[in-house]
Amino acid sequence: MRMHVLVVDDDPSIRELLRFVLRKDGYVVLEAENGQAASGLLENEQVHLAVVDIMMPGKDGFELCQEIRLHYDIPVIMLTARAEMEDKEKGFDAGTDDYIVKPFEPKELLFRMKALLRRYRLVSSEVIQLGSVVIDRRGYEIKIGEAVLTLPLREFELLSQLASHPGRIYTREQLIQLIWSADFQGDSRTVDVHIKRLRERFADRQDDFTITTIRGLGYKLEVREG
Repeated sequence: MRMHVLVVDDDPSIRELLRFVLRKDGYVVLEAENGQAASGLLENEQVHLAVVDIMMPGKDGFELCQEIRLHYDIPVIMLTARAEMEDKEKGFDAGTDDYIVKPFEPKELLFRMKALLRRYRLVSSEVIQLGSVVIDRRGYEIKIGEAVLTLPLREFELLSQLASHPGRIYTREQLIQLIWSADFQGDSRTVDVHIKRLRERFADRQDDFTITTIRGLGYKLEVREG
């Protein structure tokens, strides 16, 4: 099946470049010049991945990304000239899976897209495999070979969330909303404590996966390539 990629950018030259590069690599390209037009395409067309600019008239890339996260289960790459850490943090808070700063190498965009599409296909199941570690999301169990490990609920949900999209950066605030809910009364240090516990529990499984701190942003889970 050919993958359908939605390109959202108000710069016609960027859309033209991406159209050429993506079609050459076998993708079907859908184009929108702003967030509002992109919303219409998402409602009416099959989209497997979105490449989104931030600075657009009307509905900007942050708003569009939040909308995609709310209604669709597809990867999002922000492709933007905004390189400040604050913009990156806002992008990941909005739910983007990756963030690429213009000017960019088309080849890099392609391999990042392919990596994201692989990851999203992997998490369509109720079972996530991280090397020899198997997460059974339905049974709330971790299996390592013949052994079964039962984690406290919040730790299990946190690990499952990170493992659902390996390589994706989650901010602490985003993890609080996803795992503890928006009305949680604690602070972001709660996430740090749970991450520390997970790292301690799986200290001897680093050949399978690691949970990495992204300074100034949050955390991501990385799977070791076999």
